[in-house]
Amino acid sequence: MKSSDLRTRWRAPSDDAIADVAAWRDQHPQATFQEIESAIDDRLAQLRARMLEDAVSVSAVADLRDTPEVRRPLCPACGTRVRHKTRDKRTLITQHGQTVTLERSYAVCPKCGEAFFPPR
Repeated sequence: MKSSDLRTRWRAPSDDAIADVAAWRDQHPQATFQEIESAIDDRLAQLRARMLEDAVSVSAVADLRDTPEVRRPLCPACGTRVRHKTRDKRTLITQHGQTVTLERSYAVCPKCGEAFFPPR
């Protein structure tokens, strides 16, 4: 996926989130401000997690196999350009408690042997 595809990819989930909140509000006409805020935050947190996964997947370092050496990140330990080692999954928890699974290159430094997921 390319970054230019993100708007198209996010349109339907965004519309769904808006529809879900509107439906929730119809079902809870006596909800307090805090309850409404919580319902909106819950639904937006799900959309946010989807957007994070997608945005990270189009990162230049998501797949180092296709990244020219001059554009590869530097090893944080010694400053040498890293190499692609393998692809792996990494699961993270967002600030709003959602689980995000990222599949990206796992890098290794050819000089010092440091291995890591590139940060971008």
